Amino acid sequence: MKKIIILITLVIIASCSDNLENLNENIKDPSSVPGETLFTGAQKNLVDQMVTPNVNDNNTKLWVQYLQETTYTDESNYDQITRNIPANHWSKLYKDVLKDLDEASKVITNTDYLLPEDIEKKANKLVVIEVLSIYTYSILVETFGDIPYTEALNIDNLLPKYDDSQTIYKNLINRLSTAIDAFDTSKGSFDKADNIYSGDTELWKKFAASLKLRMGILLSDVDNTFAQNAVEEAVASGVFTNRSDNANYKYLAASPNTNPVHTNLILSGRQDFVAAATIIDMMNTLNDPRRPLYFKVVPSTGIYVGGEIGSTSNYSSHSHVSDYVEAADTPGVILDYAEVEFLLAEAAARGFAVGGTPKEHYDAAIIESIESWGGSNADATTYLAQPTVDYNTLTGSVTWKEVIGNQKWIALFNRGIEAWTSVRLLDFPTLTAPAEPVSGFPNRYTYPIVEQTLNGTNWTSASNAIGSDEPETKLFWDLN
Repeated sequence: MKKIIILITLVIIASCSDNLENLNENIKDPSSVPGETLFTGAQKNLVDQMVTPNVNDNNTKLWVQYLQETTYTDESNYDQITRNIPANHWSKLYKDVLKDLDEASKVITNTDYLLPEDIEKKANKLVVIEVLSIYTYSILVETFGDIPYTEALNIDNLLPKYDDSQTIYKNLINRLSTAIDAFDTSKGSFDKADNIYSGDTELWKKFAASLKLRMGILLSDVDNTFAQNAVEEAVASGVFTNRSDNANYKYLAASPNTNPVHTNLILSGRQDFVAAATIIDMMNTLNDPRRPLYFKVVPSTGIYVGGEIGSTSNYSSHSHVSDYVEAADTPGVILDYAEVEFLLAEAAARGFAVGGTPKEHYDAAIIESIESWGGSNADATTYLAQPTVDYNTLTGSVTWKEVIGNQKWIALFNRGIEAWTSVRLLDFPTLTAPAEPVSGFPNRYTYPIVEQTLNGTNWTSASNAIGSDEPETKLFWDLN
């Protein structure tokens, strides 16, 4: 009897010991995350940051004067510091995009797929991750200048050095060339985990080539030979040729997967933004058929009215963005066919061998912009026939940069970061000085304050290398 009692006691003790050891185990969260899940999250975080008008994260729609604040006008007046906006942009792209893409690549590389079709897609998945990583780094360089690159993403190095921005940018273009050649378009990639192209590798290859075109154009004033080679190679690889190629992120009608514009303008319940006077005035002058597609008239007057730059603007007295712009499921665009045609117009104007004339690409870009927003071909034809829009009429009195720059800016509406880059490169349109600017026009985001305090030595070196850590400091490609 005693032996039986002792045996039972030992079993109970052993069981209790096992239970106690398991108490700290988290049985709800997975011990590892699939690479595809990491990719999906990184892709959404990237597009969200590019699209959002949230004043804590992305002020470029205010800086290029698509929108104007109604009550709190700090950001319209170039205040980057109060809300620590550069740090938010920096953190989202490094931590929430690049680091997750890097981890996705590692997981997918080290995963032994069981299904033959998954093994076939593995290589393409890694190339798609590479292309999105290159895109993200390009945005960081275009935003800040010198950034951590060769020592970035290493969690064991909390004080990474900053690399030369021009060197980074050229390296990114070379990486794109390798990625373009690496795609096997006979096989798929991420399928449903990809909310831009649903795993279509032919479209990802076109995106990579179109991105190479855009990046090559950006170098035109600083290294024309390198730029020309990159642009002509990109076109030969096959850039976008119609709107079905567009890099549109698929948002949903239900939260939390709605377009960030909808989140900030509708779900927030706030009335923080109206249309800006600069774009409204230009579109009014040009009788632009996209006005009702971009904006709403003021109900009391039936006309389009924009808020004065940097000043408080009564919400009910000014135009708001259209229902389409603020809809929950409006796609988030990071590159489209209209932009590609404008880039080809710029390339042709610079004498690059891309086929076609500047006017042909300029006309195609405007037609595509109007039609893709819901206008008709007749609208586009009438618009282009105006002497104030016609390429040949205008280039007789002004530079091609002004002609293309003004129309490209209109077509890039609602895409603040891309429009900001275009304005800095082409110096058009001429923007209005805000009412109470705290700096000159922001040619860059200043480095995050946390970099100054925690990575001070490398921050100092980078600041000195680019000229100074000031908003007005022009980046290496912005020479004029």
